[in-house]
Amino acid sequence: MENKVKQTGTSTISIDGAEPVEFPVLSGSMGQPAIDVRALSKHTGHFTFDPGYTSTCSTESQITFIDGAKGQLLYRGYPIEQLAEKSTFLEVAYLLINGELPNKTEYKSFSDTITNHTMLHDQIESFFHGFRRDSHPMAMLTGTVGALSGFYHDDQHTTEDEARNLAIHRIIAKIPTLAARCYKYRIGQPHVYPQNDLSYAGNFLRMCFAVPAEPYEVNPVIEKAMDKIFILHADHEQNASTSTVRLAGSSGANPYACIAAGTACLWGPSHGGANEAALNMLGEIGTVDRIPEFIARAKDKSDPFRLMGFGHRVYKSMDPRATVMRKTTHEVLGELGITNPVLEVAMELEKIATNEDYFVKRGLYPNVDFYSGIVLSALGFPTDMFTVLFALARTTGWISQWNEMLEDPSQRIGRPRQLYTGAPERDYVSIGER
Repeated sequence: MENKVKQTGTSTISIDGAEPVEFPVLSGSMGQPAIDVRALSKHTGHFTFDPGYTSTCSTESQITFIDGAKGQLLYRGYPIEQLAEKSTFLEVAYLLINGELPNKTEYKSFSDTITNHTMLHDQIESFFHGFRRDSHPMAMLTGTVGALSGFYHDDQHTTEDEARNLAIHRIIAKIPTLAARCYKYRIGQPHVYPQNDLSYAGNFLRMCFAVPAEPYEVNPVIEKAMDKIFILHADHEQNASTSTVRLAGSSGANPYACIAAGTACLWGPSHGGANEAALNMLGEIGTVDRIPEFIARAKDKSDPFRLMGFGHRVYKSMDPRATVMRKTTHEVLGELGITNPVLEVAMELEKIATNEDYFVKRGLYPNVDFYSGIVLSALGFPTDMFTVLFALARTTGWISQWNEMLEDPSQRIGRPRQLYTGAPERDYVSIGER
């Protein structure tokens, strides 16, 4: 990876009246100036204190750009809306990994390679039988993704291009098979092997919903919706799980272990579990006539109730992914002809949140988690599978970020500092004297 950060100026910092020190001001291709404080400790003896790293750039990256104020999300410069409407998930995966969209020959080669790596080693089946049937699917996915490192020893030498590419292709190919197996094991059905003449999304749907006793035909509307969900969730800059993958990878850890670490981080309800929380909230509301009651509770600062699936930490206007998912949601519900109280609540809440001043002024628009939960529920997935599907899609972004990190000449092992507030130095006192 060629570093492309440019110095556009300097910033002077003076601490406690000491001699001012100049630090470079850097800028990326889309603006967003940042003060380079790597030498801050050396020159001043101080560190920055930034819990959650909300004002700290941890890396240079050329993969994803977000402008929360404008509601903009770009993959390698391409607007997410265009990719979701015109592209396919595997084409987007190629883009994220390689930096450019593939031509026909490159796409066929990449697609064939992914297709030919979808099978799991037969011994991985024994890992599933070690889990209780009521285990959370994310527990199974985290464990089995990590277990892949025990099966593919040739991927250990990640400094070699061929081995690294093989690891990238294997993880993208096998994650849908693992995810589908988690679902089948959870519901007590036999696993379904991948079928190579189907698309990435179509193959996943078949592995989830086909049974040996009956033929299964992929619904093209549902297949397209699934593909869009994968595209929309493929990457999202340096979020918690992506940063976890990079931090694990900075130590030289096995790529499957790094993806397992990201999967574990994604499991948190504040991250990948948001769509599950949103659907649970809709179930709590129950019926359309109870919506005013819950809207009032959401506005009451003394009430702990919060509307899940509205607003976003990064996007201060409409989440661009939500705009795409809104259209997809209505297409799926129309195709399936589904009506139930929970979905009726969701559609009514959507109308209120996009029109009422209270929500509009605060930027509390429905986000991608609000809509994806509705779609996945309509497709028949239980809520505890939602985060698994999120991980399936995000694996492509994680492995792209991991790959970029390895090629970055400025990359160092992650080592955040801390502000120690524990006991000061003291002498040990023997137990008899305490």
